[in-house]
Amino acid sequence: MTRIVVENIFFFLLPTLAYVAWQAFKRNEWPGLGVIIGDAPLMRLFVLGGALMLATLAAFAALSPTTGGKPGDSYSPPVFKDGHVQPGHSTHEQK
Repeated sequence: MTRIVVENIFFFLLPTLAYVAWQAFKRNEWPGLGVIIGDAPLMRLFVLGGALMLATLAAFAALSPTTGGKPGDSYSPPVFKDGHVQPGHSTHEQK
């Protein structure tokens, strides 16, 4: 869960980080982070970051494999057997 939150914050702040890096390399002298952030078009950067974050969430949701089982299935966790890891799987119990 923490990884998901950190990834979302990273993709949200990525345009702002890119802008700060661009300004740092573009200027001859480093005026300080406060000056660069003060001159930054923050609303545009936040909107762009939000769009990038939503696009990333949509891409991860669309490209992630569907591993969920159906209602009534039981889950068997991964098992280390004969020197190999057998992946976890769902099994449907017949009644």
